[in-house]
Amino acid sequence: MAFPCLDALETRSAKLEAKSLSSGPEPTYTVGATEVFHCVDPLLLDWGGVLPEFDIAYETWGQMNADKSNVILLHTGLSASSHAHSTESNPQPGWWEKFIGPGGCLDTDKYFVICTNVIGGCFGSTGPSSIDPADGQKYATRFPILTMEDMVRAQFKLLDHLGVEKLYASVGSSMGGMQSLAAGVLFPSKVGRIISISGCARSHPYSIAMRHTQRQVLMMDPNWNRGFYYGKVPPHAGMKLAREIATVTYRSGPEWEQRFGRRRADPTKPPALCPDFLIETYLDHAGEKFCLTYDPNSLLYVSKAMDLFDLGRINQEVAAQRRAERLELLQSGSQTGVNNASCSLTLPESPYAEQTDSEPPIDESVMSLPADSRPPEDLIAGLTPLRDIPTLVMGVASDILFPAWQQREVANALRLAGNRNVGHVELSEEQSMFGHDTFLLDLKNVGGNVKNFLG
Repeated sequence: MAFPCLDALETRSAKLEAKSLSSGPEPTYTVGATEVFHCVDPLLLDWGGVLPEFDIAYETWGQMNADKSNVILLHTGLSASSHAHSTESNPQPGWWEKFIGPGGCLDTDKYFVICTNVIGGCFGSTGPSSIDPADGQKYATRFPILTMEDMVRAQFKLLDHLGVEKLYASVGSSMGGMQSLAAGVLFPSKVGRIISISGCARSHPYSIAMRHTQRQVLMMDPNWNRGFYYGKVPPHAGMKLAREIATVTYRSGPEWEQRFGRRRADPTKPPALCPDFLIETYLDHAGEKFCLTYDPNSLLYVSKAMDLFDLGRINQEVAAQRRAERLELLQSGSQTGVNNASCSLTLPESPYAEQTDSEPPIDESVMSLPADSRPPEDLIAGLTPLRDIPTLVMGVASDILFPAWQQREVANALRLAGNRNVGHVELSEEQSMFGHDTFLLDLKNVGGNVKNFLG
């Protein structure tokens, strides 16, 4: 039996191995020209790490008005760059190309739009593939653990640099929807409006499990080498499989039923163990496109930051306490190392053991999660900083990664926290069958509601 999928994998490995003997195999991840803000102030991170200095890559569209009151900060999804729309220096279409522009939902005749590559990414902002100024070597998995809030604090350092005292709006989808809410929680006096599309206020077990699976197949690739693959063959096989798993969560069953059904790529041939059904070839193609375009370590760090996301009051208080303790140690000089093993992406010293004695009882009330279910009191308390910020929360019924009940949870928690200006839109399967990726595709429903809310 022939195995063309394995042949292709071996061929890519051989080509990368040959290239590593000359110029190094890892690709240049940055997708085009950006502006770069270099911050020389240390960035103190939630889990104890410190970036002594950092870069933020960003792009802008429109014109900032005289009092800098028309600025919209656009937050990205996990693997997106700052290139949300084409620019003069980079005319390639951006990931939100049709949503940004004159008269668009982010109307560049009215607003000045800023989009950044997140800290931890690989498209120009400081991340694991960046140079550690302490020793001149790439961080790799010596890079400290990040949170969504760390990424947002870095973005607001850029806004301070640009002289923006208050955003007209914070807008984001998917991971960006999480960051958009976090921006309001961290800087309520600096955010005029919030739009959160297909996001959540705390990561839930299903999405954590799916990202864990992606990280595991990546880390099990021998070429990952515990993160120290720079200058060698990158873990492209693990990255391909991770992207295939992710793609399953990004799109929906109803769409695939119509688009692919049970059709095979070539029904005249006998079945193969390599991609054979059309849905298999689609996933294979998605993995192929991605496996050399994003830094594997960035996928690990940014996806882990998504898992750690929780805007509940207790999590915020504990993080603030850790930051205060770390700052005190640094200021006193009693801790000389900037980063240590506890704030880096390291494997646990001992395997997980089931904690049967401390297992909480199953709460039957959360099994169905009806539209009017009451969010946890901790989450309601954690969102109280947003009580005076007009907020639009959007969800999609066909989304399996961030199910629509999670956006209902955000909207309900905001209202219970005292916010009287909460808009909640849920697109039915009849309106969109594209699942989580709806925010990238549905200009009419997603774009239309964004434009109406911004005014």
